[in-house]
Formats: sequence, C-alpha cells, structure tokens
Amino acid sequence: MSTSYRVAIVGATGAVGNTIMSILEERAFPVASLKPLSSHRSAGEILTFKDEPIVAEELTHNSFDGIDLVFASAGASVSREFIPTAVEKGCLVIDNTSAFRMDTDTPLIVPEVNMHAAIKHKGIIANPNCSTIQMVVALKPIYDAAGINRIVVSTYQSVSGKSGAAIVELIDQTVSALEGRPIKQELFPHQMAFNVAFDWPFSESGDSEEEIKMANETRKILADDSIGISATTVRVPVFFAHAESINIETGRKLKADEAREILAGAPGVTLVDEPLNREYPLPVNAAGEDAVYVGRIREDTSIENGLNLWVVADNLRKGAALNAIQIAEILDRSRV
Repeated sequence: MSTSYRVAIVGATGAVGNTIMSILEERAFPVASLKPLSSHRSAGEILTFKDEPIVAEELTHNSFDGIDLVFASAGASVSREFIPTAVEKGCLVIDNTSAFRMDTDTPLIVPEVNMHAAIKHKGIIANPNCSTIQMVVALKPIYDAAGINRIVVSTYQSVSGKSGAAIVELIDQTVSALEGRPIKQELFPHQMAFNVAFDWPFSESGDSEEEIKMANETRKILADDSIGISATTVRVPVFFAHAESINIETGRKLKADEAREILAGAPGVTLVDEPLNREYPLPVNAAGEDAVYVGRIREDTSIENGLNLWVVADNLRKGAALNAIQIAEILDRSRV
C-alpha cells in the first residue's frame, strides 16, 4: 500500500459496517484514522478497531471534514442525503446502497469482473447488490469463454442480508416456534422461522425490487444489455451466506467439464464440485469466508447450450464489505 487514508464508515454500527471494520483490520488496509458514523439513535455506541475502543459518532454533513475515503452502508436514503456532501469535500465514496448503482455517471464495480470501469468515477463508486456480486463473479469467466444469452436465477438469501436485527428476530422466532409460543413478527412480512418468504416490495410487473436489481445490475456490470435475465429472489431461515441456483444459456456449447476447468482458475472462485462425495457449496461452509463457491455444474439438456450452477457466498463479506475494500485496495495500488 502506498498511502494511509483517513477513513469514515457510514452505518458503522450495522452488520455490513461492522464487517467493513473487521476486514479493514484483517487485510491491514492502511488506515491513518477511522471515524465510525451512525444515526442519532446509535451514536455513542462503543466499537472496537485494532483492539482499541472507538465511539460511533452521529452522522452529519460536517462528518466528512478531513476524510479521504468513505465506505457507506446505511441505506439508500441516507446515502442520497449525505454522500454528495462527502464528494463535495473531496472524499472518494464506495457506496454499498442502491442509491447510485444505476446512475450513468457512477461505475458499478466487482473487482474480478469490471475493475477497469472504476477509473471513470466522479467521486462515487457503487457496490452492487450482494446477490448480483456473487453471480457475476461466477459467470464472468463463462461469459468471456462462451458468451451468455440468458440467465435464470433463483436465490436463497440469508436473513443477515436484511439486518443484524433480522438475525435476532429469526433466533427469537425459532425459539418461540420450538417452545410452542406465539411468534412475534416485526421485521419480516411473514414468519421467517421454518419458512421461506418473499421479503422485498413488489412492482406492478410482479417482480420484486431485488429481482429487478439483479437483472439491471448484471447487465450494467457486464456492459451487455442483450442478456435475457429472469430472477426469483427468496429469503430463507439461514443466518449467513446466500445461495443461488443459476441456469444459463451460453452463446456456444460449453460442456460441464470445460466449465469446471474455466472456473477452477477463475479469480475469486473456489470450485467445490464432487456431488458423489457430497461435496458442494453450502452456506454453513461459506459463512465467514471470502470466496465465491461454485458447484453442481452440469449440462441442462432441455436446451441446446444450457448449464446449471450452484453458487454460494458470504453476503456480508464478498457480497458487501470485502467487495468494497477490494475496490479501495486496487485503486490504492494503481497510485503507486
């Protein structure tokens, strides 16, 4: 690393913000100073960075004075209000919300896929949706080798993708269900314990916001509006790591063995594909890890150029915090 950065984390007390702090420390990112920022409600909370206590400060428009780099993960409305101020004050912002992802002037970046597009930034670089990130990391090597005409994806998304409080609610619901007590339902639109649910607002088309995000973001990241994409996103009672069943139609025939060979050497991908030995990606194994795990690779014989894949990754790490930090690391190295 060539420079030390004065870093601020917007949403530092949330699940993603906490993970950003942990990964900055794990990867020895050159932090000259760290300012954790939160809502008025969470201001004053004691956090830990490099074994030292650090107090979360209330986010205001004055919070970015003397800051070089901002990681934002407090929700789209917060980013829309405060991030333009950070840019005006000379900060580089890596934003983990949906606020700027589809803006023409804002690059939407996954380092293994389209880091070259980051150089066009005007102060803001957007982090994609967690489900989009793991999918494009797995599909980009195949896209480069054979092209992709169509993607059909179904997700199995953990509750940590909603919030840290959602984890607590799932625990409480599970205990209540096992003890035969009434289940309290506050954050989820339906009971989450022992259930799967649709957990995002729906549009008039019948697609959920999450499904629309996956389609639009994938096309933008791959810079290919011709890809047909159909997504169905589902919340499952798992604490950490999202899973995805992905069916693709490639431009040319790609046999399963060739796809395995391509993915075995792909950046950010770990191949786990020995189903006869019960070895395939599982959320319990991906939780806390940085890789995108791919397995169950097999040809779909119902179409001419079809492939099926099973993709699992930790949504708080590669799906959010790690992806943002990798962007910052690569930009830092490019300054050498």
